[in-house]
Amino acid sequence: MAHDETPAAGSPAHGPAPDKALDDEPLFAAARLKERLYATITMISVVVGLAGFGHTDTAEAAATILTTAVGLWLAALVADQQAHRVVHGRFATGRELRHMLSVSSPLLLSAAGPLTLLAVAALTAVTVESALLIAAAVNVAGLFTWGCYGGIRMGAGTVLAVLAGVLDAIIGTAVALVKVAAGH
Repeated sequence: MAHDETPAAGSPAHGPAPDKALDDEPLFAAARLKERLYATITMISVVVGLAGFGHTDTAEAAATILTTAVGLWLAALVADQQAHRVVHGRFATGRELRHMLSVSSPLLLSAAGPLTLLAVAALTAVTVESALLIAAAVNVAGLFTWGCYGGIRMGAGTVLAVLAGVLDAIIGTAVALVKVAAGH
């Protein structure tokens, strides 16, 4: 290479090429949805486990749910940052770090429904166990809804979309129950 030529972006002199996936909206949306579904399944197992414990008060349940959501989020950030360092040879910063934070944010949102229902339990005659089971049912309904929506997006008719929703809800619930059983 002559002295007056500049190396191309992505060449060893300039480091790795920018991550094109950051600009790919469908990949970004899929990554966020994956995190949301994972967090939903995990939160089902947490709230069912707490409800089955039988003598958890509102504050203990809220602390467990919040700790789970924050722990999942931090674990995702650590894993994303470590993977980025291995692949790119540097820490993610700026836009890449904002992307990681945005993709992992649904992990934090998984606590919103159960915490809201625990607040209702604290302010009304609803028991903590009932609030937790309602939160689990709402999350299972969410899995069903995403399954139906996925079936519709794939061009399936109504019956097949509903079947996809039922299967997603059953599989998600089964995974959550295995997690509960493993924790006891």
